[in-house]
Amino acid sequence: MYRHILIATDGSDVARKAVQHGLQLAKSCGAKVTGVMATEMWSALDVAGPGGLTRIEAYEAAASNAAKLVLDGFTEAAKAHEVAAETLHVPDSEPADAIIWSAERLGCDLIVVGSHGRRGIERLLLGSQTQGVITRAKCPVLVYR
Repeated sequence: MYRHILIATDGSDVARKAVQHGLQLAKSCGAKVTGVMATEMWSALDVAGPGGLTRIEAYEAAASNAAKLVLDGFTEAAKAHEVAAETLHVPDSEPADAIIWSAERLGCDLIVVGSHGRRGIERLLLGSQTQGVITRAKCPVLVYR
């Protein structure tokens, strides 16, 4: 059925449930998985004025650390489900774009996403991002509510 499933996550409650469901599906199909997390680019308004470069560096470090924590959790969940998994952090990207780009680049035949996610630095998905994935993905999309 499926050979390679991309599972989008941001560490939110609905994303963790989507991860669990995606991993169970992957195990039942014998599919490998890739967990992906996108972090958006810093806002020009947030870093305007004196000390802007320092705020950019702090934002990027925080985004990278948040992605590492979430993706480490994904790896542990995959091990618990006995599913072969890799992870991918896509920085400075709109979530829907990152998810679609990752699925196409990796040759995934299913995308699993939560129906919504966090806001702010750790945001991955909002309803509009999920809608963007659904309408533009070239492979099937499973939305976990």
